[in-house]
Amino acid sequence: MDTSTGGATRRRLPPALRAPFEARTWREFGHLMLGLPLSSLYFAFALTGLSLGAGLLVTFLGVPVLAAALAMCRGFGAVERGRARMLLGTEVADPEPVRAARGGALGWMVAMLKSGASWRHMLYSLVHFPWAVFTFTVSLVFVVYGWAALLYPLWFWVFPAFTDMPGLQLFQNGDHTFYLDSPLRIALTSVAGLLLVLVTPWLVRGFAAVDRGLIRGLLGPSRMAARVTELESDRGVVVDTAAADLRRIERDLHDGAQARLVALAMDLGLAKEKLAEDPQAAARMVDEAHGEVKIALQELRDLARGIHPAILTDRGLDAALSAIASRCPVPGGVAVSVDLPERPAEAIEGIAYFTVSELLANIGKHARARTAAVDVWRAADRLLIQVVDDGRGGAQAAPGSGLAGLAERIGAVDGVLIVDSPPAGGTRVTAELPWRVRPAGPGGPGGRR
Repeated sequence: MDTSTGGATRRRLPPALRAPFEARTWREFGHLMLGLPLSSLYFAFALTGLSLGAGLLVTFLGVPVLAAALAMCRGFGAVERGRARMLLGTEVADPEPVRAARGGALGWMVAMLKSGASWRHMLYSLVHFPWAVFTFTVSLVFVVYGWAALLYPLWFWVFPAFTDMPGLQLFQNGDHTFYLDSPLRIALTSVAGLLLVLVTPWLVRGFAAVDRGLIRGLLGPSRMAARVTELESDRGVVVDTAAADLRRIERDLHDGAQARLVALAMDLGLAKEKLAEDPQAAARMVDEAHGEVKIALQELRDLARGIHPAILTDRGLDAALSAIASRCPVPGGVAVSVDLPERPAEAIEGIAYFTVSELLANIGKHARARTAAVDVWRAADRLLIQVVDDGRGGAQAAPGSGLAGLAERIGAVDGVLIVDSPPAGGTRVTAELPWRVRPAGPGGPGGRR
């Protein structure tokens, strides 16, 4: 059997015809069917615990009862997150843990009662029950009636063979009973079932989307906790990047200028020894040492430019990007357009410079492009950078690649890197950086540079 041909045939079918048979539809339907019994359990325990705890708050017994009910609801939330992961394909991070300010049972109970995440889990256990009743009923009715009506021509024979009716009874009006027994009525019933079958997957997916929203909003971490986690991750990226840059600078100094200066010192020492007995040889050695000094100075300039170029500090992005564009080995050249009302903050300006520098280096090494263009402009509170080339496509920000590392650096400052590189050729890389105002002072705000 040629499974590849079957797969291609399925892909050629319109989504409306594929949806009733896709695994996603039946997984989401299973999620909705399982939701009612589980939500009934959650609702019963949560309502009982909340009512009992609130009623006993006049005594101390209400505190442990409420804390236990909240802890139980957090357990329900763990079940729901696992169910969403398996059936809805939705990964929801665990909420922030309960941290007691002091040890002991009392400290734990106080922390549980003060936890916003715990109360969100309680709210989910209460509000999801009526929603689960509605989605269970509607989804089951649509699935059962749709498939039963669609397949009615296959099981119509049951009525005349085993009952006193010629077909399925639709309604009764006085003495007249309307049966689905004629060929036309049977065909129309099947068509109506087909319409229900085609509509049902989209109805189920809509219900599942609401479930995803409830789980993300009530059972996941709060926005502040998620933001703190994101900032911690970004801080780690920044620290790792800074450490990698320091190692690169140390390696470049050790293997480049430092080694050349050590050799230069040795050559000058030998020239000093030969100065009295062989002045011509000493002069040649001093001349060679002079050439080595020039090379060492050029290497130091290149290294300094890689750390932070002086032209960027003095003249801004327009001049700095034009300088690196002039060094890019693209036959048709690189067009640079910088349209900024003022200079951004130094950190953002530096990231923009090194982003364009690395993208142009990639074009020169891998793209085989004839022409390239760099556009930089401001849109609202974002600094936009777009680098385009007409070389071969297929560039991807795969893990471990240079583009992935660049995306991590940009993401560390709340930026975004988008790579559009179709295999047919041509690459468009767009970077968005937050716009931050340069503080007043030397090298502060200025016009277009």
